[in-house]
Amino acid sequence: MKSQKLVWMKMRMHGCIPIERVILSNASMNESVGILPKKSTPYYASLSGLCEELQRQIEPDDRELFAQPYEMPDPLSENMHTVSPGLVHRYQNRVILKVTDECAVHCRFCFRKALIAEKRGALLESDLLLAAVYIAEHPEIAEVVLTGGDPLMLKDTQLQYVLTVLREKRPDIVFRINTRIPVVLPDRITEKTVKMLAAFSPLWVSIHTNHPGELTAQASGCISLLADNGIPLLSQTVLLKDINDKADTLEQLFSQLIRLRVKPYYLFQLDSASGTSHFRVTIEQGFEIMKELRLRLAGYALPVYALDLPGGGGKVPLTPDRIVGHEEGWIVLKDDAGKEYRYPE
Repeated sequence: MKSQKLVWMKMRMHGCIPIERVILSNASMNESVGILPKKSTPYYASLSGLCEELQRQIEPDDRELFAQPYEMPDPLSENMHTVSPGLVHRYQNRVILKVTDECAVHCRFCFRKALIAEKRGALLESDLLLAAVYIAEHPEIAEVVLTGGDPLMLKDTQLQYVLTVLREKRPDIVFRINTRIPVVLPDRITEKTVKMLAAFSPLWVSIHTNHPGELTAQASGCISLLADNGIPLLSQTVLLKDINDKADTLEQLFSQLIRLRVKPYYLFQLDSASGTSHFRVTIEQGFEIMKELRLRLAGYALPVYALDLPGGGGKVPLTPDRIVGHEEGWIVLKDDAGKEYRYPE
């Protein structure tokens, strides 16, 4: 705690206060379950008590303790592309910056489970400054994706400081904030929060939501507040077995998002994170779901069905022509350059 306080001391000079290295006061944890403790908010826990599909997303399962041979702690090989602490430069024109390892809830299928379990808290100020210098020195970078953890676990003043430091180095940079907060802790986002974010336009917010049961009146109000203040909104969804692996469920989710002025952006095939195989839907089933959704939804309501190729291959749209063959237990896929990758069948 002492070192954490020291590294944020300079923030007081900017009218900011340090983030606490604690869970939000209305979150709960059970330290004894698996490598990633159970964690939720009372708000989301109350919803999950009424909806089995939400409960499965946060309830630890003994199967998490048994990783398949192909599963790994860093399934996207982000460490391989890390250029400074927290800063990952995998795609030429954008970087991701992990500003915290804290989340309001622990999703059991998270591909950054290993990072979240470290509990280091907010990105050190010295590392933030390193990231800002790197971005300034690479004009090909057009966008910074703030992620973690969840960036909105930071206090408004701290998040404002992060955005200010980056924007001062690169006035032309576009921000994207990946967050689950609007659907797991909507009260966290206030009018003050939204006004602060809107001041950093161009800034996009990408909301991680997996089931229509998450789009309650409270969540919808939070999302509408963002949209009403001119913040463009995207969504990201993970395809999950026995949670949203039906066309009916996803049709309802994407239709509700469109009504809330959120563009469904990605439907992700599950990454091969350790202990997550029980959530995996086959790619062939994903193709069938997307085929059905194309019959039901307008083009702008359809997300891109995508996979982050194992071993750091990067994100690619998943279409039947992406598959070049089958081996025992594996699907062989190609990237845009024709390089082959294997994903469990």
